[in-house]
Amino acid sequence: MGSILPHSAETRAAKFPAPRRKITPVLLSLSANHKNTTFEVLEILSAADAELLPELVRSAHPAIIGAVVVSTCNRFEAYIDMDETAGVSPVAAMNAVFDSLAQVAEVDANHLRDTVHFAHGNAVAQHLFSVASGLESVVIGEGEIAGQVRRSLEHARNVGTSSPELERLFQRASETSRQVKNSTVIGETGRSLVRLSLDLAESRITNWAECRVLLVGTGRYAAASLAALRDRGVTDVRVYSVSGRGAKFASSHNLPLVSRVEYPREAALAGVIVTCTTAPHFVIEAETLSAGRNILQSAPGEAERSSCPVQTGSLSLVSHQPCQAERQLLIDLGLPRNINPDVRDIEGVELLDLETIRRHAPLDEEHIVREARALVDSATRKFIDVGHERSVTDGVVALRAHIFDLLDGEIARVAGKTDSATTTEDALRHFAGVLLHTPMMRSRELSQRGEARDWLEGLTAMFGITPAPIAMTVAETIATGAIATIPTTSVVELDKAL
Repeated sequence: MGSILPHSAETRAAKFPAPRRKITPVLLSLSANHKNTTFEVLEILSAADAELLPELVRSAHPAIIGAVVVSTCNRFEAYIDMDETAGVSPVAAMNAVFDSLAQVAEVDANHLRDTVHFAHGNAVAQHLFSVASGLESVVIGEGEIAGQVRRSLEHARNVGTSSPELERLFQRASETSRQVKNSTVIGETGRSLVRLSLDLAESRITNWAECRVLLVGTGRYAAASLAALRDRGVTDVRVYSVSGRGAKFASSHNLPLVSRVEYPREAALAGVIVTCTTAPHFVIEAETLSAGRNILQSAPGEAERSSCPVQTGSLSLVSHQPCQAERQLLIDLGLPRNINPDVRDIEGVELLDLETIRRHAPLDEEHIVREARALVDSATRKFIDVGHERSVTDGVVALRAHIFDLLDGEIARVAGKTDSATTTEDALRHFAGVLLHTPMMRSRELSQRGEARDWLEGLTAMFGITPAPIAMTVAETIATGAIATIPTTSVVELDKAL
C-alpha cells in the first residue's frame, strides 16, 4: 500500500526531514549607544576587531546559537538568538557575553553591565526596528544606519553566526526601515551625521566654494562626506588613504590622491580636514600638522596657494590669510578617534569630533518622528504575532503526523479485505481531515492571543505528542524563502499543503 498512499510516512519523511536540533528561539540584545553610554566606552568597544565580534559573542555561552553585531560610530549592539531548551537563564548567558567583551576590549565587565542596555523577547524587535529606521540615531532619520544594519547581517552570514530567527528579525528590520523612509517625512529630510557635522561647521566657514579640503579615508563614510561637501559647493578636495589603497576611490571620484610623503604638507595646506577611517590609531596629531607647517615655511610660495575663508569661532572675523598660519577646522567622524585631541594645542586649529557633534545634535521633533514610531510599533506587533504562529507550527506538524500514521495503519489493515479499498481510503482520509480541522483552527487562534503554550501542552496531555521543533540552517532558510513563507502560512494552508 505504501506506493499508492500520497500521505504515507515515507512521503512525509521526504517532505519534512527530521530536525537537526531542538530550538525554541529567544532573542536578546545588548545596546551601548550615545544615549546610555559614554563616548569613552563606545570608543573602547569600537576598537575591538569587528570581524571577530560575532563569533566572540556566539561562543561566549553554550546556549547562544546565533549572534549579529552592529558596530557604528555611535553604537555597539549585539543581537543574540538563544536556545531556550538548554534551560539556562538569559542573565547567565548575558553575563558570559559581558565577560567576553570586557576581555577583548580590556575594560571592566561590571562597568559594561552598568552602562549597556539589555533587552529580552519582544523588546528586541522594537529596538532593532527603531535603530534601523534611524529613530535612535544622533541625527534622527539618518540614512546610513539602515545599510550598516544590513551589512551586519551579511557579515554574520559570512562568518556563520547568523540563525533563522536572526535572519527573520533583521530582514523585518530592513523592511521596516524602507517603509519608514518611503512613507514618512523623515525619509525626505536626507539627514546624516556627516551633514550634521557640516551644518555645525557652517558657522566657521564663510565660503565653501573657496575652501581647500583634505578627506582622510576611502570607505562608505568618505563617499558620503564627499557628496555632502560637494552639495555645499566644495570643488577643491584631495583624498588620503591611511591604508595606502586609495587609488580606486580617488579615480572613481575624480580626486587628487595624496601620497604618504605629501600628507603632512597637504594637512597643513587644507582649510578643512575631514577624517572618517576605521584605523585603530590616530591619523592626525599635533606633530603631523607641525611637520606640515614647517615644510611650508621652508618652501616660500606654497602657503600662498592655500587661502581659505575660515571664520573664527568667537570673534566672527573672516581670514583670507594662508590657512596653515590662521585657522583650520578638523572634523573627526571616526571611532576610535582619528584625530588626537592634542591638535587643539596648535594655534588656529579647531576640532569638531563625534562627542562635540553629539552634544549639538537637534532634539527629537515629536511631529516628525510620531508617524515613524507608529510604523515601527505596527511592524513589531506583526513580528510578534508571526512568532506566536510559528511557535505552534511544530505541534501542528506533529499532530498531523500522529493522525496520519494511525490512518496509514488502518488503511493497511483493511486493504485486501474489501473490494472497495479505494473508497474506504478516501472516506478515512476525509474523516481525518474533519477530525484535524478544529484543532488546527484552535492552534491559530491561541497562538495569536499569545497562548500557544497552552495548545502545545494540551497536545501532549491528550495524545502524548511532544513536538520536536523543525530547525533549518541559515542557508536553507534563505534559499527556500522560509523566512517569508513559514511565518505567514496559516494553519489551514499548512493543513492543505500536508
